[in-house]
Formats: sequence, C-alpha cells, structure tokens
Amino acid sequence: METKKTQTKAFANLIISVLLLVFEVWAWIQSTAIKTAKNATVQPATFPQIMILGMGVFTVILLIQSVMKLLSMKADDPLAQKAETLNVFKDRGTLAALFVIALCALYVYLFKDVGYVVVSFFLCAIIMWLIGLRNPVKLLLISALVPLGMWFIFYKFLTVNIPMGILQPLRDLVDMI
Repeated sequence: METKKTQTKAFANLIISVLLLVFEVWAWIQSTAIKTAKNATVQPATFPQIMILGMGVFTVILLIQSVMKLLSMKADDPLAQKAETLNVFKDRGTLAALFVIALCALYVYLFKDVGYVVVSFFLCAIIMWLIGLRNPVKLLLISALVPLGMWFIFYKFLTVNIPMGILQPLRDLVDMI
C-alpha cells in the first residue's frame, strides 16, 4: 500500500519549512524595532538578524529539497515513508521541547527586568538538566560563567548594552575597570 504524498516525511519537511519561513519573517520584522546604539560598531539587532538570516538560508534549502523530493519521489525513498504524528502526551521529547519553548517565552518576558545574566543562568541550568547533565558543580559553573562571559564580551568589547536587571551593581563595578 502506497503512502499518500501528503502523509510523507517529505511533505512534513515542506510544512515545517513554510512555518519556519513565516516565523523568520516575523522575527526579522521584530528585530528591526530594536533600538540602535550611538557610536556602536555592532548594533543590538545585528546578532539576531545574522541568526535569522542563517536560519532562513537553511529553511529555504529544506523547502527546495522538499518540493523537489515531492515532485520526483519514488516508493522506496526514505522520505516517502509515512511521517510520524506527534502526540504530546506520549512523547517525552515533544513535551520537553514545548517546555523549553515556554521557558524561552518566560525568558523574553523577564529579560529586561531581571536581567540577561540571571535569566540566562536559570534557562541554561534548566535546559542542561533536561538534556541529562546532573553534575551540580558543572551545571552551576557553566550556567553562571557562560552568561557572565557573554555579557562581558558584548558589554566591554562590542559595546552592546545588555540589561543587567538586579545585577546592575556588577555592571557599575565593571565600568570602574
């Protein structure tokens, strides 16, 4: 029994690539609203826009491959197999992905008031825990040092003013250096 093209992995790839393109257009529009910094070599919107463009390139490649595969697909092709459906109540991976998406939304909500370093610490720690890192020393060190290091590089070397929230005294201390 041959699978309908609309039930194949190739068709699923086509659908996800279209959805991703819609998301990327939305993200690009949102990134244009980011305030510019005077006398800054790198603008705050530069990094997100580079990431969006990178995602866009790979999404367009997936879209083209999916269309070409659907037009020339043979029954023995791996992408001609029936695509699995995602049942969020049975699939722990899907539940974890939805949880991380919710965490990212919370991250955006808390970013300005709580500050980049603190919210990044918690997001990093929770995601590392979800993927199986259970060593508390590694988890705490990585979760603390990576956001602090990233903030320091962006703030001191790239002159991007990232919100510090409750850690504003740390920024004032670094300004004395």
